[in-house]
Amino acid sequence: MKREEILDELEKCATDPVYFIKTYVNVIHPIKGVVPFHLFPFQERMIGEINDNRFTLVKKFRQAGITTLSAAYSLWKIIFFDHQNVMVVSIGDRESRAFLERVVTMYDDLPAWLKPKEVMRNKHVLKLSTGSQIKSQPAGAGRGESVSLLIVDEAAFVDKMREFWMAIYPTISTGGSACIISTVNGMSNLYYELYKGAIEKINKFHIVDIQWEEHPWYTPEWYADTRPNMSDKAWLQEYECEFLGTGDTFIDRHTLVTMKESCSEEWSSKYTHRMRVWEEPQPYYNYLLTVDASYGRERDHSAFHIINLYNGEQVAEFYSNVTPISKFAEIIRKEGYHYNTAYVQVERNGLGMALIEQLWEILEYDNLIMDDKGEFGLMLTTKSREVVLTDLEECLRKGKIKINSSRTVEELLTFIINADTGKVEADEGYNDDLVMSLALAAHSLDDIYRGSPEPLTSGDDNKSMAMPIVSTKYADDDEIQQYHQWMKM
Repeated sequence: MKREEILDELEKCATDPVYFIKTYVNVIHPIKGVVPFHLFPFQERMIGEINDNRFTLVKKFRQAGITTLSAAYSLWKIIFFDHQNVMVVSIGDRESRAFLERVVTMYDDLPAWLKPKEVMRNKHVLKLSTGSQIKSQPAGAGRGESVSLLIVDEAAFVDKMREFWMAIYPTISTGGSACIISTVNGMSNLYYELYKGAIEKINKFHIVDIQWEEHPWYTPEWYADTRPNMSDKAWLQEYECEFLGTGDTFIDRHTLVTMKESCSEEWSSKYTHRMRVWEEPQPYYNYLLTVDASYGRERDHSAFHIINLYNGEQVAEFYSNVTPISKFAEIIRKEGYHYNTAYVQVERNGLGMALIEQLWEILEYDNLIMDDKGEFGLMLTTKSREVVLTDLEECLRKGKIKINSSRTVEELLTFIINADTGKVEADEGYNDDLVMSLALAAHSLDDIYRGSPEPLTSGDDNKSMAMPIVSTKYADDDEIQQYHQWMKM
């Protein structure tokens, strides 16, 4: 090429990353070997949107070629811009080294006139004579560096991504840019929170959604061959990019979707917005109030649900991390009596004992549920916790309890089966106070139904009339059984 032609090509490449990649970048094909990087339309679109926006969040399907595309874009940055520090964060060290290997392969195959001199090359860094470099690493390293462009690959799967983002953001806040890329992995991670925040316009991220239908190789024939070989959950996560019900959620996706769709925002509030009320007590209904207590010192939350025992509907919910235990007990007593002297079930572990003492001995609330040993509340052991959570899953799956609260559903969306320990718990950085108090309700329902007299029906107005409440500990008593028979006559 003549000097004028080279200068003309350099100008085209410098102003258009798509032109540079399509014309000069080669990639390794698993069968064909080294081949030109022919971009698909959705890949060209992504490069354009990343280049035009300072903060970009990419939601992609699996095997979209986005990691390779990011490598090519990073190489363009350090060739045509001086003193750029491009940091690429991957899931682990193996992935970070693999990313840089792609960059190096692309760099080595460029024409000599297009390659600035190499200053440093190792498993994690490529630095050129432009003063620019690409550093590829797992999250955590290089936290204090000043970054021109941050690329996070598979961000929803990066361990401790939240802590890394808090540490790295100040280094890009004064002028750097960020591109966060991932397939979805449920809703209990920073990637989802940033995506949701972008949708709601509470952060500055520009969203790039890439659908599998945009890939020219993914034809109807490909779908017919591929879809039957994947579970619903895997398909939704890997190709449909659905946040809801993917990841390791304890409750299945169908149930979560149903609950989310049936939530009601038509509620009134009490106690400075700490309690939400969907329905005031009705005279012919009995209610169950189930409690998970905390210290009320801005740590975990104190929570309770009130459930209508005749239709399983959640009619009220309390949630607070600033309510002292004595005040919490007073609220429970007041609302318990308000809801027709509701059954009250308290988790007896730790702080629950203090709450039970407040309710029974000081406030003299007279409808606390007892266990089969005649003790108030429910003691959660490792074994009984599994039983309680199994009851919760069954109740929600079968629709025995109707959830009105979106914040209860939000907790269920981040209540997972820990892949490392197998324990069912809130994902790291999230709470499960509403979930556990709801689990107490699910567990208590059958005991209450077995231990309570059956309701009479009035012939005049066809409304159920609640009978006197009978403690569950007397459910098998002969006298109570005779009373049941009398009720049926």
